[in-house]
Amino acid sequence: MAEDIKPGTVASKPALGGSGNSPFLTLLMVVNIVAMGTVAFFQYKFMDMESKRPDLTQLLKEQNSPSGASDEATGEQKPVEVVKKENLLPLDSFTANLAQGDGPRRYVRLDAVLKMSEEAKAPEFEARKPQIRDAIISILNTKRAEDLLKKEGKSFLKEEIKSSINSFLVDGSVEDIYYISFQIN
Repeated sequence: MAEDIKPGTVASKPALGGSGNSPFLTLLMVVNIVAMGTVAFFQYKFMDMESKRPDLTQLLKEQNSPSGASDEATGEQKPVEVVKKENLLPLDSFTANLAQGDGPRRYVRLDAVLKMSEEAKAPEFEARKPQIRDAIISILNTKRAEDLLKKEGKSFLKEEIKSSINSFLVDGSVEDIYYISFQIN
C-alpha cells in the first residue's frame, strides 16, 4: 500500500472550508463584535438622553402654572401661545380626486380646522364657506398622491390653502391650518 496506516489511528482529512483558524473568519468576528458594541453604545446614549427628557405631564403642568413658562437658563418668561376655542373654525370633511398620475385614480379625504386671527368674524366665515370649500377642493384636485405623501407636501398644501383663503377674506385671516385626518386612497 502507498500509505501505511497503523491500526488504532484515524487518518484525518481537513473538511471543505476547514476548521482551522481562518484569518478571514477571525477578522469577520472582530468586526462583528465591534459593530455590536457600537450599536449598544449608541442605544445606551439614546436611552440615557430619553430618560432626561421631561415627561409630557410635567410639561403640561409647567405650561398651566400661574407664573407661565420660563426659560430656566436665562430666567426670562417665554410667551405661551394660547389658542382660544373661538378662533378655531372646523371645516366639513373633504373628499376630492387627486391629479391623475401613472397609477390608478386616487383621492384624498381631509378633515381640517382653521385657526383664525383675532379680528376674524364667524359670520363672514359662514358666508364664505362655499368659497373656502371650492378653493380647497380646487387645490386638492391639482395635487398628486406622491406629493402629498411627503411631509413637505403637506406643509406646502397648508400654505397654499391658507394663502388662497386669505385672498378673499375681508375681516381677519387664517393663521394656521390643523389637519384632523388626512387619508389618501
